[in-house]
Amino acid sequence: MPPTVRQRVRAELTAEITAAARRQLAEVGAAGLSLRAVAREMGMASSAVYRYFPSRDDLLTRLITDGYDALGAAAEDADDPAAAPRERWLAVCRSVRSWALAHPHEYALLYGSPVPGYAAPRDTVPAAARVGVVLGRVLGDAARGGVLPTAAGVDRDPELVSDETAAVLGGDHPALDDAVRLRALLAWSSLHGTIGFELFGHLVGSVADTDRYFDLAMAELAGLVGL
Repeated sequence: MPPTVRQRVRAELTAEITAAARRQLAEVGAAGLSLRAVAREMGMASSAVYRYFPSRDDLLTRLITDGYDALGAAAEDADDPAAAPRERWLAVCRSVRSWALAHPHEYALLYGSPVPGYAAPRDTVPAAARVGVVLGRVLGDAARGGVLPTAAGVDRDPELVSDETAAVLGGDHPALDDAVRLRALLAWSSLHGTIGFELFGHLVGSVADTDRYFDLAMAELAGLVGL
């Protein structure tokens, strides 16, 4: 059944509110995001915006979920199952960096400093996991194809790496052992650390060619996980 006129209007206005909020992110940062400021930019009464997002935290949650989904979609689009596992890994990592450089304020919302007074709810986790799921799929396919070395007898410490995280990193690929999943988590976090260093200016004066540096770092991480 097609959406009703009311549903279409609500969806369009919700999209306009979130677009205005993303512009606010670029101007004042996540900590300065205000529903009243968004309403002023749109020429709406703040009470009207509150009907769509009852609080600033609700709006932040929507922006975070949308950001994770957009980043995850970029990673999924970059993954070519017909390519060699190492090339798939590198392509996914490059796509994450490209998205971050194209959307620096949204990336900062996802992976930058925590927003004072805000805690992301659990329902943001599936979107946040999408990049990890793609990387885990690459590793799982490599393991099933006999590309990854195994580490028989290495058990994952559940107090160090949760079952939930292990499931994200190749949960539907039983050929992956716990040692590979642990290295995958290290690589996943290092991917974002490398991007953050570049995005927030920490490589200035240290690296002359950030493209080459990133490719070198990701190649090292590919080697870490056995690709």
